[in-house]
Amino acid sequence: MGFLDLFTVAVMPVLKVILVTGVGLFLALDRINLLGSEARHHLNNIVFYVLGPALVASNLAETITFESFVTLWFMPVNIFITFIFGSALAWLLIKITKTPRHLQGMVIGCCSAGNMGNLLLIMIPAACEESNNPFGDSSVCSTHAEAYASLSMAVGAIFIWSYVYSVMRMYSAISLNSPRDNSGSETFSESCEGFLPIMDCHSSDDYTAQDELLLNTSAGGKIPIFKRIKMIMGKIDLKKVFAPTAIAAIVGFIIGIVSPIRKLMIGENAPLHVIDTSAYLLGQAAIPCLTLILGANLLRGLKGSNVSISVIVGILAVRNMFLPLLGIGVVKVANRFGMVGSDTLYQFVLMLQYAVPPATAVGTITQFFRLGQSESSVIMLWTYAMASFSLTLWSTLFMWLLA
Repeated sequence: MGFLDLFTVAVMPVLKVILVTGVGLFLALDRINLLGSEARHHLNNIVFYVLGPALVASNLAETITFESFVTLWFMPVNIFITFIFGSALAWLLIKITKTPRHLQGMVIGCCSAGNMGNLLLIMIPAACEESNNPFGDSSVCSTHAEAYASLSMAVGAIFIWSYVYSVMRMYSAISLNSPRDNSGSETFSESCEGFLPIMDCHSSDDYTAQDELLLNTSAGGKIPIFKRIKMIMGKIDLKKVFAPTAIAAIVGFIIGIVSPIRKLMIGENAPLHVIDTSAYLLGQAAIPCLTLILGANLLRGLKGSNVSISVIVGILAVRNMFLPLLGIGVVKVANRFGMVGSDTLYQFVLMLQYAVPPATAVGTITQFFRLGQSESSVIMLWTYAMASFSLTLWSTLFMWLLA
């Protein structure tokens, strides 16, 4: 396929995301107010507890077998690498831009955690639906695409709510000893509008002396690396790590891998096939709902903040330039050593995990701790606006390299 044909395939999924996101932003406007704070809260609950888990479980159960599971083992490793590279680049960005201490955790989160959930769930199946896609038969491609995206969503959520949540929690402790920034003028009940239910929100008072110790020693003192890792591990909230999406992924794996259970539930002649089809029907509603929520949450970024332009440009460079280039190298090396198989769609997904904008959960975590909400909203607005161009270009390049 020619480069122009690949560009056409790549641009269509991005346009779909932009259009639906725009609808969500429009519905959140004060004059419309169909996706206001309260409406987003209820829609978040439905997606978080019902639609998202149904989508992940049904897609994984239908497409994952023991044989395919052996091949997919590299995806969690690949996602882990994105977090490591992103954190390293964030550390350099913080040093170069002299990012204020209370925003450093947010910068690490934006650079390390990509949106590996709803964007991939929309973009990859949409690319498969194009008649001239380079991944083969559209129906088979779409089925595999949803499975890859669902696994990416589940694994990404585990890393976000273990590593990123713990890091940002420790950095939030500094706000107790510094003047409140502009974002602190917002009331806590108004700030908890993210992807997770409001009942999970808590204040930045929820910290320990270990948080202060780790922050102070990282600023100028010395602390053994193993003790620092132990501190971070101690901050992991298992309730958030094993969120409904992660639990649904485990259930989907069990159904797909264990042959007796698979024969009982998967397939047109399976006795309990109606359970799988019902879950799939519920899950299809997750994609448009997630995208509407994304657009509604971006509205806050239009109000602006005092975040440094250099920080925004740095995050844009990390997520739209350096990480995608590193991703190409990682996947190519993994393919050379036979760790990713020959499925070009799978390799495309692995590369795309490096090119997506920051995870919306990062904004949710800033809302949890009432620290840098307005700054994160502005960063999200700019990164997602830039992603409309960068994702198209990187998707085209990825497909060209794999075709």
